[in-house]
Amino acid sequence: MIDPTALRDKPTLSGERVRLVPLTEEHAEALFEATRNDEIRRLTGTHRRWSREEVRQWCRERARQPDRVDLAIVDRPGNRFVGELSLMEVDAANESAAYRISLSGIEFTGQGLGKEATRLMLRYAFERIRLHRVWLEVFAFNMRAIATYRACGFTVEGRLRDALLWEGRRHDALLMAALEHDFRTADG
Repeated sequence: MIDPTALRDKPTLSGERVRLVPLTEEHAEALFEATRNDEIRRLTGTHRRWSREEVRQWCRERARQPDRVDLAIVDRPGNRFVGELSLMEVDAANESAAYRISLSGIEFTGQGLGKEATRLMLRYAFERIRLHRVWLEVFAFNMRAIATYRACGFTVEGRLRDALLWEGRRHDALLMAALEHDFRTADG
């Protein structure tokens, strides 16, 4: 049975190179800039252009959401905003939730920051919230993200054909999930 207080109480999770902190309005400007990055928009399949005020409002509301966890990723020791992640669409009856992560710029990829952040969040999901399954969708062209998810214990469960239309081309999305046992095996 999941622990709903673990969804209401927004944690701070610390690793060697990143800290996950509650997403708040202080992160709004950096998050807004990330939404303007064309490569990040492509990797996340984000067609919508968010206004600065919409991003500010989104960040302001995250701490009050009792059914999800939204955290900012900040690097250590610099304390720079490098992205954000969420556990959402929590299905308490099936002990399952969706996961998403987005780094705020290509300069933060390839350094292991996303992998460390994902592992921190999965540990929280399985140990504190007591989920059994965490799932995500990733576009099939995002090979770096797929490799990171595999390293964290995610397995491909299916393919959503032509899920994204981007600049006139259609792309598949992969459905991946990590079960508690998969994560513990991958986390060593």
